[in-house]
Amino acid sequence: MTSETGEPSVYETIFRRRDTRGEFTGEQIPAEVLRRVLSAAHAAPSVGLSQPWDFIVVSDMDLRKKFREHVLDERAVFEGQLDAERARVFAPIKIEGIVDSSVGIVVGYDPSRGAPEVLGRHAIADAGLYSVCLAIQNLWLAATAEGLGVGWVSFYREEFLRELVGMPENIRPVAWLCLGPVRELPSVPDLERHGWRERLPLDAVLHYEKYSPAELS
Repeated sequence: MTSETGEPSVYETIFRRRDTRGEFTGEQIPAEVLRRVLSAAHAAPSVGLSQPWDFIVVSDMDLRKKFREHVLDERAVFEGQLDAERARVFAPIKIEGIVDSSVGIVVGYDPSRGAPEVLGRHAIADAGLYSVCLAIQNLWLAATAEGLGVGWVSFYREEFLRELVGMPENIRPVAWLCLGPVRELPSVPDLERHGWRERLPLDAVLHYEKYSPAELS
């Protein structure tokens, strides 16, 4: 589905988006393109207009290698918790593109920004964290529209990443995003392709008026 101008529609971009790991080319991202992608992230809605996110662009290869070593250690921890069959399925799955991508983007959450009167956060403390996730989604969709890949690395300990990139104690590292040009965006997500898990149909999670467990059968 494309727009009247021939550009990809928002729906096409959403369904093309992938968590990219093994497809990065390592080519440099033009500065203006990186700026556009980060501007899209910064344009996300946020609770009380607090804009509680920070973005650290990491190109230094030594930092990236240190982070990758930590991530691979955590991968081994996770794999050691699996039974033999799940470990067999997990073994060929690539979980990161930290040194293969062009840059890393570390996204942080600063709950003190706009505090103490953050309009809309008094009853839901996590509303600020949700705002950061919206910024990440904006970044991801903008990157996809630019022909770039994004991979969210989640095999890490927050304290390790905070110290690695020098975040203050009050800022929570929410994501390391691998970003860069890719050879292609796979038509099928990696975890589906490797048989780790299948995507649920919409009707399996759709309810009307009230939650109805029977609809999940």
